[in-house]
Amino acid sequence: MNAVQLKTKIGKGLYDELFSRLYGKNKILSERQRYSDAITEFVSLYGDLDVNMFSVPGRSEISGNHTDHNHGCVIAAGIDLDIIAVAAKTDDNFICIKSKGFDEDKINIGIHSPGNYEKYGSSAIIAGICDGFVNRGFKIGAFRAYTTSNVLKGSGISSSAAFEVQVCNILNHFFNDGTIDAPELAKISQYAENVFFGKPSGLMDQTACACGGFVAIDFKDPQSPIIEKLDFSLSDAGYSLCIVNTGGNHADLNDDYASVPAEMKKVACCFGKEVLRGLTYDDILSKLPLLRKQTGDRAILRAIHFIEENDRVAAQKNALKTGDIKGFLSGVLASGDSSFKQLQNVYTVKNVEEQGLSLALALCKHILDGKGGAWRVHGGGFAGTVQAFVPESMKDIFKETMDAAFGKNACSVLNIRAEGAIKTI
Repeated sequence: MNAVQLKTKIGKGLYDELFSRLYGKNKILSERQRYSDAITEFVSLYGDLDVNMFSVPGRSEISGNHTDHNHGCVIAAGIDLDIIAVAAKTDDNFICIKSKGFDEDKINIGIHSPGNYEKYGSSAIIAGICDGFVNRGFKIGAFRAYTTSNVLKGSGISSSAAFEVQVCNILNHFFNDGTIDAPELAKISQYAENVFFGKPSGLMDQTACACGGFVAIDFKDPQSPIIEKLDFSLSDAGYSLCIVNTGGNHADLNDDYASVPAEMKKVACCFGKEVLRGLTYDDILSKLPLLRKQTGDRAILRAIHFIEENDRVAAQKNALKTGDIKGFLSGVLASGDSSFKQLQNVYTVKNVEEQGLSLALALCKHILDGKGGAWRVHGGGFAGTVQAFVPESMKDIFKETMDAAFGKNACSVLNIRAEGAIKTI
């Protein structure tokens, strides 16, 4: 249907059931407005064309802090913040995407090879996705789209991966009848980010955004990761997922982030391996004096974190599969403790006066300790966000305390969204 007709139907509440399922009953009216506003913007840019609407969730890392780069295991989940798109097929040779707050990106679908688009830009991502589709024998075509996202940048919930998967999502439904599965969309997104955009990212973010729900990923073979969706409802268990943005300065942290995989691989090298996957705690103990001399103590601690964290992921996956919320939350606390003490990615030694994550974790403990909650560092660490699983009865006081400490809306109260990349309308 054309855009104006669709906007009228949304205003009459004909898609309220959809909005309730994706965002919750309390957000129906706000999502009506958000979808309607997106259509208004699309029409102002491209006219009253026949359109569809699409949605891709952001993601949260649930378990497996700094394990993927050494071929470990992770659990991630899609959340109820998303990027939505209003899009229409066109009969020319161009993909044009205008995202709220950004300039329009425009690419010629006949020109999609590395080097034709400047790295670190959205146009490079779009071209890379087109190239990934074609290389795998899938179809591409021209379209116009307007996107708007509440997956906030810098919040650790992967706004960039959501955008990548959204481009794949539109191409999948417009030109491939929606037949490409979510893991394949994730791999194409990663290809675009690695080869065209220029960022050597892993596959966790894109997989969680594309698949939705809880998803366990085993990166033993990073070219063919094993992906398993886990049927578990956090809200039915009586919990909300809270992400607290501490507002830390991410500047000059590249060396901190790079040191984690580098030190882990340095330990692996002492065993004649490229990565830590496959090594045990006993292996580390057997060479401890040599490792201390050749790698340093922090590298050993980080290797121990990897080995134990990988085991935690397996235990937490089983807990979710069996509905054991206490066992799952116990793993969250153990992961957070290990990240602080062994992985050591809660603050940078370059600026020890700024420890927003440490402070947020201390507040989490003060509020939730002994009351059924759990908390940990979220994502890469050193600055940014912490994650907490908060009993429903405590989510208001938790948010109030965190917002008072770190600023208005520093705490996002989220739910896990079952659906991944979808055509909504």
